[in-house]
Amino acid sequence: MDMFIIIASLVITLGAQAYINSMYKKTKKIELSKGITGHDVARKILDSNGLFDVKVNESSGILSDHYDPRSKTVNLSPEVFCKASIAACSVAAHECGHAIQDKDGYFFLKLRSFIVPFVNIASYLGYISIVVGLFLSAFDLIWLGIFMEFVILFFQLITLPVEFNASNRALKQLNELNIVSSDEMVYSKKMLFAAALTYVASVATAVLQIVRLFLMVRRND
Repeated sequence: MDMFIIIASLVITLGAQAYINSMYKKTKKIELSKGITGHDVARKILDSNGLFDVKVNESSGILSDHYDPRSKTVNLSPEVFCKASIAACSVAAHECGHAIQDKDGYFFLKLRSFIVPFVNIASYLGYISIVVGLFLSAFDLIWLGIFMEFVILFFQLITLPVEFNASNRALKQLNELNIVSSDEMVYSKKMLFAAALTYVASVATAVLQIVRLFLMVRRND
């Protein structure tokens, strides 16, 4: 059973990652008919929503794009920031979706931001508790680790509506601001759906990890 769960987790994680990478590579080759870059798309969406104070920065890495609610910045990877592709405009619009959530006081975004420090602590303590518990056969520590895994799972569950909502907002902006054509919208939806699947995969693997630890404790308790 342990091996089955480990293999299932790897298949889910690697499968989701392979899908997003494949879709990103495909859509980054399709030039946007408007010829505007991810930076320009982000700036247009932000300005149209009165978010003139939100800056659009170029960050390092691949698919490292994110919105930082603390500094009020949309941070785009080089290929998204500079390129005029379906992938670039879709990713940029998605990050702007988070900025609009922040402006609107979207509940799940506020809740996720609030519990981030607790999740960081849970990640650290959970790992230590499980490793030490297994080494010393101290099952109370392993149960503590499982509880920490539930905290992480709760965070990932909250992330799902945040990400899906941001994508819906992104698609709405791309349509209303006439940034993409109807044909291009099809690819934007596919790109954002692939990105969302990575978060679903994270939830699934977290559940499997908890099940594996639970079975381990029950088997040895």
